[in-house]
Amino acid sequence: MYQTFFPVFPEDTKMINSDIGLKKIGEKILYFNGGMPMYQHHKDDYQSFRYITSQMIDLKTVRHVEIVSTFQVSKESVNRWLRIYRQEGASGFFQKKKVVKQGSV
Repeated sequence: MYQTFFPVFPEDTKMINSDIGLKKIGEKILYFNGGMPMYQHHKDDYQSFRYITSQMIDLKTVRHVEIVSTFQVSKESVNRWLRIYRQEGASGFFQKKKVVKQGSV
């Protein structure tokens, strides 16, 4: 006889959708899929936040609208992060940008 197991999320987990949740533990934000941790980043690490949320959208574990409503960010920002993720991958978020200086006359 088969037994159904339901995902068990840690107490006080904020749910993004029925499968994905997040919880702040100390200085870290942990993301859970079905109760199992899958990503983490420091609470002030916005590059990792943008990378992780873009990856989750691209993998179809969350939708744009769920990221917008959960984190109160603009749809335009989420679309920009997803475009960077799809065009450049992780390096688009973590590689130092080259600054082009204008010559002075």
